[in-house]
Amino acid sequence: MKKILIANRGEIAIRVMKTARKMGIKTVAVFSEADRNAPHVRFADEAICIGEAPSNKSYLVGKKIIEVCKKLHVDGIHPGYGFLSENADFAKLVEDNNIIFIGPKSYAIKTMGDKLAAKDAVKNYNIPMVPGVDRAITDPKEAVEIAKQIGFPILIKAAAGGGGKGMRIVEHEKDVQKQMERAISEATSAFGDGSVFVEKYITSPRHIEIQILADSHGKVLHFFERECSVQRRHQKVVEEAPSSILTPELRKKMGQAAVDVAKSCNYLSAGTVEFLVDKNLNFYFLEMNTRLQVEHPVTELISGVDLVEQQIRIACGEAITINQEDLKINGHAIELRVYAEDPLNNFLPSVGTLTTYQPPKGKGIRVDDGFEEGMDIPIYYDPMLSKLITYGNTREEAIQLMIDAIEDYKIEGAQTTLPFGKFVCEHEAFRTGKFDTHFVKNYYTPEKLQKRSEEKAKIAALVALKLYFEDQKILRVPKH
Repeated sequence: MKKILIANRGEIAIRVMKTARKMGIKTVAVFSEADRNAPHVRFADEAICIGEAPSNKSYLVGKKIIEVCKKLHVDGIHPGYGFLSENADFAKLVEDNNIIFIGPKSYAIKTMGDKLAAKDAVKNYNIPMVPGVDRAITDPKEAVEIAKQIGFPILIKAAAGGGGKGMRIVEHEKDVQKQMERAISEATSAFGDGSVFVEKYITSPRHIEIQILADSHGKVLHFFERECSVQRRHQKVVEEAPSSILTPELRKKMGQAAVDVAKSCNYLSAGTVEFLVDKNLNFYFLEMNTRLQVEHPVTELISGVDLVEQQIRIACGEAITINQEDLKINGHAIELRVYAEDPLNNFLPSVGTLTTYQPPKGKGIRVDDGFEEGMDIPIYYDPMLSKLITYGNTREEAIQLMIDAIEDYKIEGAQTTLPFGKFVCEHEAFRTGKFDTHFVKNYYTPEKLQKRSEEKAKIAALVALKLYFEDQKILRVPKH
């Protein structure tokens, strides 16, 4: 492979380009009119504008991307995450045009992209499932009958869903119809598919995912787990590896289950199998993400493996040269997604111009970003500015390094999730590992964050005042 196109933008585009450059592979960036001056455009060897700012006129137009590939004689396409990365039709279009898709085959994307099809694919492998039904439901009366069998609370969930859309928790029979109608409506508008299914709602779950890699020679490996339980609106904000609750035995069982899920759909490339783990450490298959995850850096740091490099090698038909027994967990890594969102205002997007943007540097600190000082934050895309990742020998070390790195991160011009990240890392529940997916609901309020920042400002003012008075005591002899 001599030249690859990255069908994405921002930090993930630069992340893929860095590995390609290291491997001696030329890179092509595509960009919308809003991203004309973005760092990923300058970082690439070649760059072509593919349309207007809205993603449905640029980054989501597969045919335009194929045209660029043909014009510039591109060998492969890396989709990153988001946009077209889990679009089976796009993967098929790439395959049909004799371009290498650096990811799974379209069949696997399609199978795992539909939660009901995914459940059907893995049922022969004896993988634990959340109690419920594995078919689409449209009648609220039927949903009530199922709920009575499995017990309330239940979760009504979009079959084609993701990112918390088309999802409703129902605790009482009287609310089933209304919540079902809402889930169907939301799923239809978000995914063009209103199919929903019903399953038991696990009340205090941990969200644990397993990174896998599979080649075309039959080898499937797992690269341990990531803990992704700190979320807002069902979307991850803080991730870490390894998880503080997994025993070696449970890690082995979940790793094998993830490998089996990959085998069930003849998986190829990097993927992630997501599980819910209840308070008794029972685990249940949730879904498979058929792409590189936002949080892949924490796995890279604890395993010492460049996952993007492995993706490219696998796409070229190479066999994975690592064996499962070669893989060991070394140290601990934590990632904070630095979103341009206001944690004091329900995490609403906070767009503006980055008048100051200075990421932290130092041993054990990694920043994957696609922004720089003076840039405007576009309103058209996901508001993530960067990923701040810290790595230490122990979990405690990684947490402290994260707190210090957040303090050193200078951003002005937009509100960000940096103060929220610090709140999480300083919270007793997180530090002790005793938390679940309800961390935000249970422990966080904007008032708590405000109070904490006011207390710190007060302490800083008192220290400054003390220093001032100390300074006044020093005898100064006037110069003649």
